[in-house]
Amino acid sequence: MGREKRQNKIQNWRSISATKVVTSSIGVIGGGLAGIVHGFFAMLQGNVTPSSIVINPIGPAQRLWPEAALHAISIIPNFFITGVCAIIVGLIIIIWARVFIDKKYGARVLLLLSIILLLVGGGFGSAFLGIIASLTATQINKPLSWWRSHLPNLLKNVLVRLWPWALITYLLFFLSSVVIAIFGIPLLWFFSADITYGILLNLGPISDVFLLVAILTAFAYDIQSQTGFTQASSPQGRLE
Repeated sequence: MGREKRQNKIQNWRSISATKVVTSSIGVIGGGLAGIVHGFFAMLQGNVTPSSIVINPIGPAQRLWPEAALHAISIIPNFFITGVCAIIVGLIIIIWARVFIDKKYGARVLLLLSIILLLVGGGFGSAFLGIIASLTATQINKPLSWWRSHLPNLLKNVLVRLWPWALITYLLFFLSSVVIAIFGIPLLWFFSADITYGILLNLGPISDVFLLVAILTAFAYDIQSQTGFTQASSPQGRLE
């Protein structure tokens, strides 16, 4: 009986769409949560009018190291209201990416929310990741025919083995980058502020590579799952 339960748990885990998991994770953490962080710091600046549409949500009084910065734009001429709006939109994105992303209009709504987040000070990176998540969401529970035919079998096998560790690695790397941008640590323990800022600038492209790999591992895992299900459902598979 216990063995059957363990097998059922394993089967249920394998039946989960990896594409949905990676989409929700990127939307929740990279889009919504990061947008909330931008909004929080913008709100701390109070009823102050930005000097331009391009803003740094971290004001002079909130900087924990000289190069602390979160890059964003806002069409709202008030830091406090910008922060409140970014937090609200970020919360909606978290809920939507977690609960509704696989629904009929899940990807389209997330795309719209990400654009709104961009315009209300949620940050360039947050909006970018929300858009990437919305594009990835269009492949949830889809046959992935293009990826099936264009990913070499050897590469697919490698990518499958990297799931879900590639996603976990990306999320940890992304969160570490945010921590460095705000606090400067742990790099400031070893380097000057100038060197730390230079390293921080190079983390973006590296993060994008990790993001791409995480998405591809999800696609490869779902392709393998679909292939296994098809074989098990075929008359030949049942005879075996």
